[in-house]
Amino acid sequence: MTLIALGINHNTASVELREKLAFSPSEVEEALVGARDANIVSEMSILSTCNRTELYCRAQGSVEGVLAWLAELKGVDIDSLRSVHYCHQNMHAARHMMTVASGLDSLVLGEPQILGQMKSAYAVSREFGALGSALFDAFHQVFSVAKRVRSETAIGENPVSVAYAAVSLAQQIFSDLKDDTALLIGAGETIELVARHLAESGIKHMIVANRTLGNAKALADEVGAEAILLSDIPERLVEADIVISSTASQLPLLGKGAVEYALKKRKHKPMFMVDIAVPRDIESQVGELSDVFLYTVDDLKDVIDENMRSRQKAADIAREIIDEGVKKFEREQRALLSTDTIKLFRQQITDVSAREVTKTLKQLENGMSPEDAVQQLARNLTNKFLHEPTSQVKKDSADGRNDLLISLKKLFGL
Repeated sequence: MTLIALGINHNTASVELREKLAFSPSEVEEALVGARDANIVSEMSILSTCNRTELYCRAQGSVEGVLAWLAELKGVDIDSLRSVHYCHQNMHAARHMMTVASGLDSLVLGEPQILGQMKSAYAVSREFGALGSALFDAFHQVFSVAKRVRSETAIGENPVSVAYAAVSLAQQIFSDLKDDTALLIGAGETIELVARHLAESGIKHMIVANRTLGNAKALADEVGAEAILLSDIPERLVEADIVISSTASQLPLLGKGAVEYALKKRKHKPMFMVDIAVPRDIESQVGELSDVFLYTVDDLKDVIDENMRSRQKAADIAREIIDEGVKKFEREQRALLSTDTIKLFRQQITDVSAREVTKTLKQLENGMSPEDAVQQLARNLTNKFLHEPTSQVKKDSADGRNDLLISLKKLFGL
């Protein structure tokens, strides 16, 4: 088995490149089918989040072929991609997957969302027939290790996440959030966490904007907020002191002109904005406005660093669990290799036995005594079973090697 984990993340690539390599759900489906049909891979799963794009696969050809396919698919210069990507193979790939699933490779150490995202990637690959035995075994070991990390360490106990960091940053800029209004764009898991942290901070007024009003209302009802459609944002933006956005939109939802217009109506009262999405929801030019504090996911790193020290000890324990998981996975993969050989061996023995039994039954039909037939069967089976092994042992010994002789003694306790 050759398992490959190839990708980029927040440590290796800029947000500009990450957004170019991001996959929407529909793009994931097309890529899985396309890569398989083009014989780029025999198995593949794609993990695409705001902080990383990773391919887990078995390649039909070289790793370079997979990289070239990804660059062409996403319209990215391959040299630019080559300079920032990483690639792990076999047990190193399994270790990387376990590290990612456990939240040890995230922008926020120990954040729990990544495990759910990886499970979704696994489910999509399975649905579209892109999952084979290698990835199936790898993912199940990865999920088992991640579960142990969650249950046996305190890696996820403290509220440290991108969402938490965004709210913490807002609290640093606005000393008291109670009288402020927050506009939350999106209704997914990250925005849900943002809404809960804001509610806990005591903010009085929140507006949740989403493409689907029902989804916005479901979240708004949970946190005591107001629900609106994305199309309502231009007229409601003027109310927002805080704007936090995280959607799966492939195009920006807020441009410089719309924000500039809102600022004029606000008489240039400052606005705090955090764009957690990749690709970005808020045009980068918005940050040029003097009354806007605009932050992206990359800007949250300093805030997050302050809040994750308590998780370092848990992370050390988690790495020990991952070490155990990698060793177990490696043993299982080695056992699979022996299983295939044992199956071939047993089948060969079964075939020889069947042929000799058929021959013996014909001898009995032709009048041979049962005693002679059984003795003849025993001799034939002994000769058939031992001919090839003994020939190879003699040849090995004659050539000055004793490997097979030693193995023979070990196998049969001689």
